[in-house]
Amino acid sequence: MRLLRPATETPGAQLELPLAEGQPPETPAALPWPAPQPNARALQVGERLLHYTLKRSSRRTIGFTVDDRGLSITAPRWVTLADVEAAIFEKQRWIFTKLGEWRHREARRVLPAMQWREGASLPFLGRPITLQLESPAGILLFDADQATLHLALPSHADEQQIKDRVQGWMQQQARRLLAERLDHYADKLGVRHNAFALTSAATRWGSCTADGKIRLNWRLLHFPLSMIDYVAAHELSHLKEMNHSPRFWETVESIFPEFRDARAQLRAHPPELLPTF
Repeated sequence: MRLLRPATETPGAQLELPLAEGQPPETPAALPWPAPQPNARALQVGERLLHYTLKRSSRRTIGFTVDDRGLSITAPRWVTLADVEAAIFEKQRWIFTKLGEWRHREARRVLPAMQWREGASLPFLGRPITLQLESPAGILLFDADQATLHLALPSHADEQQIKDRVQGWMQQQARRLLAERLDHYADKLGVRHNAFALTSAATRWGSCTADGKIRLNWRLLHFPLSMIDYVAAHELSHLKEMNHSPRFWETVESIFPEFRDARAQLRAHPPELLPTF
């Protein structure tokens, strides 16, 4: 008997490039979170002990759901436990990735909030930059050599003033740089987008509509240029393939051959760990 391919139940599966595509860089051998449910089963998957709950239903495929309770599996009544466990082994990478994402979300809840003050640091194009309130030139100035952003604010400026000044500068840089990268990859692909806008969406890094309107999340400016280029190439490729089919990924690869590495890096940077504006 051959099982139908297991179905995955995960929120955010859509055409846009989701923020929650994230994958943690490492998944430890034992996951201390979440605590096993009272009726959970345990399965040794390589070096990792996986707990999951199993529910039977009239559905035709095996479904996986990962949320704050851990892994839940819904399977047809006629499927044996051995078949369920075989499906777990087949989907283990996806399962541990999603468990890792939720673990990062939980860890984020206890991380201290960013302090918007003199000497604070935040990532810009993959490098930490330091905030300085006063500016020797009396104007907002970024010193790339010293990785310092001089905000031209008085020493008594409050957190909201500092945050607003940094966000305004980041969005200005994003508007310029993201437009440049879109133009670069549009030329390589031989396409033209009809409009470009910044977004601060909480659920996606970018989107592309059928009529050629592209939106990119300004918070991409926290990441290295290779990751920004991946998102630009990704969205532009939708102008030729409005899907995520093999032909779509071939299109991405035709203009950005390194997309697999950049995509993996993007997955390894959960948005919960970025500064909150």
